[in-house]
Amino acid sequence: MNTALRDKSYFDDRATQEMATNLKETKRTLHETMAYACQILAMTEQEAGLAGQISIRSERPGAYWTLRFGLGFDEATPDDFIEVDRDLNTLTGEGMANPATRFHLWVYDARPDVHSIIHTHSPWASALAAARQPLVIAQMDMTPLHNDCAFLGEWPGVPIADHEGVIISEALGDKRSIILAHHGYLTVGSSCEEATYLSVYLERAARLQVRAQAFGPLQPVDDALAKEAHDYLLKKSIVRATFDYWSRQVDRDLRSRRA
Repeated sequence: MNTALRDKSYFDDRATQEMATNLKETKRTLHETMAYACQILAMTEQEAGLAGQISIRSERPGAYWTLRFGLGFDEATPDDFIEVDRDLNTLTGEGMANPATRFHLWVYDARPDVHSIIHTHSPWASALAAARQPLVIAQMDMTPLHNDCAFLGEWPGVPIADHEGVIISEALGDKRSIILAHHGYLTVGSSCEEATYLSVYLERAARLQVRAQAFGPLQPVDDALAKEAHDYLLKKSIVRATFDYWSRQVDRDLRSRRA
């Protein structure tokens, strides 16, 4: 019996419906989600001393939640997050914000769709930053960044003032990630889970690009196919389920260290 070939949209729609039914959302508080995000970044070796930053837009206008300064990603617990205002005054919790999170304010102002920001000096993305190389989408696992990763070719200096926030937010534009030359990277998302997901995949993509260049110039994925993969891999159910998987890995690692 011959099997009729069905359009890919049929399988896409079916998978989307089945994921909505079978991939159940894990309930976490805002601070639990942020703590898991930090631990995931640490697990994927994205720490660089105290340079890494994470924030979530607060319900209070002009404020955001962030990890108190002085802690590394691997040390973060749900009790370690503070709410700060536009002048980085602490509104809720104890401690101070990383002074370099000031540029987050400019991103939030420019992008009402953004509810979370992650910035790190991870090894492989920083290698691209040091070489002043934009990301080249040349493999399927890189496609969540397709046409969604900006590039800032000049370093404006340590982003502790307003000027750097203007430059970074303008360079980011409507993208969800950016390579910052001589610096590191930034990802943004409609949720902390999405920003974290993009962070992990951006670091993987940078590692793949650096390694693949040993074999010659990279060959970009076909634009239409890359867009298709981008949209599929950024489905909320996939992002959420992947974050949940990484969170279970974190839990196993923590239990193993305590044993």
